[in-house]
Amino acid sequence: MTLHRKFILYLVLIHLAFAASAAFLMENRAFLLAVEAFFLLSLVFGVRLLRALFSPLDLIRTGTELIDESDFTCRFREVGQPEADRLIQVYNRMIDHLREERVRLQEQHYFLDRLLRASPSGILTFDFDEAIATANPSAERTLQAPAESLTGQKLSVLHTPFADALGHLKVGESRVIPLQGRQRVKCQRSQFLDRGFPRSFILMEELTEELRQSEKAAYEKLIRLMSHEVNNSLGAAGSLLHSCLNYRDQLRDEDRRDFETALQVAISRTDHLNAFMKSFADVVRLPPPELRLCDVEQLLKDIAFLMSAECRSRRIAWAWDIREPLGPILMDKNQMEQVFLNILKNAVEAIGEGGGITIRGGKKGGRRFIAVEDTGCGIAPEVRSNLFTPFFSTKPNGQGIGLTLVQEILSRHHFDFSLDGQPGGPTQFTIYF
Repeated sequence: MTLHRKFILYLVLIHLAFAASAAFLMENRAFLLAVEAFFLLSLVFGVRLLRALFSPLDLIRTGTELIDESDFTCRFREVGQPEADRLIQVYNRMIDHLREERVRLQEQHYFLDRLLRASPSGILTFDFDEAIATANPSAERTLQAPAESLTGQKLSVLHTPFADALGHLKVGESRVIPLQGRQRVKCQRSQFLDRGFPRSFILMEELTEELRQSEKAAYEKLIRLMSHEVNNSLGAAGSLLHSCLNYRDQLRDEDRRDFETALQVAISRTDHLNAFMKSFADVVRLPPPELRLCDVEQLLKDIAFLMSAECRSRRIAWAWDIREPLGPILMDKNQMEQVFLNILKNAVEAIGEGGGITIRGGKKGGRRFIAVEDTGCGIAPEVRSNLFTPFFSTKPNGQGIGLTLVQEILSRHHFDFSLDGQPGGPTQFTIYF
């Protein structure tokens, strides 16, 4: 029984007791009726006074129910009682504040959601167990998986080198991580508070083009400086060496042979150094591509024919897997020939002897592509982070400009490309037209 009903029952019982006592003690009927009427009026007045006394409690109960149901739209009207009106004013101010706060939070949440979806940077948030809670569209593209399959999973479950590297990031740490081929992503792990407990998130920003432009500016300046100094020195030295050969007839017969041999060796080395510098300068002086329709399949077959003798001697077999005709493609044939020659020479050298090269082609994601796959030793983790870095080479006598030239030509053609291969597995260079 509620406190309100207990008070009413108490008033009824006490007035009935007084009425019974008056009826038993009093003999004057008129006076008795007057006394009973007074008791009745007292009872009615007491009930009304009790209701007025409990109305603030009813207000509190109703307000509590509305708050419990998250209904912040209802306000109370003042009833003319100072005590109740004071409670009503406080409640109305509180409910207005809660409603405004909820609207503000909803607007912020909507804005943040739209911002995350439109952000070019990938953003992953994690729950308290370090499982992925949300992934925006950029993060889906970076991890190459839909948000539905990522949500609830830990990074270690994805089983990719990039995801493993993300999982080892510490809070506050920022690192550039290779994604695939030439792609580089700057990743940073940070924290935020959720209900008083820390949760982490990772921000992923692709730096591929920015790094390429920065590297390009650096190596172009270096190559121009080297070319200028080397060509000036070698030009004068070569001229002097050729002039010295004119004095060979003035020497004794026994000295002439050694003199000519020494000068020829020096001239040969200067010519070699000139050719060496020219290969670097070609990257800087690469002309804009002259775009014409070209049959890529035929271009690859011509290159395969040129390399057939070397591949036979190395026991390297060729296979073709063109599932859909590519048709003519706008490109600079001479420059793309350099690209395919570099890629195929790298494939042959990676295989060594006794292996195979497969040329794949068709359409993937609505885009035409060509992929060169070799059965070499794959790409080691320490090499993966340096792919397409100028002057980096794994070959004993490599100059480290082959992939740099390939990257420059493909970038000028606006062709996407990737180079990937697990250690010990096949390596695949893919070009998307």
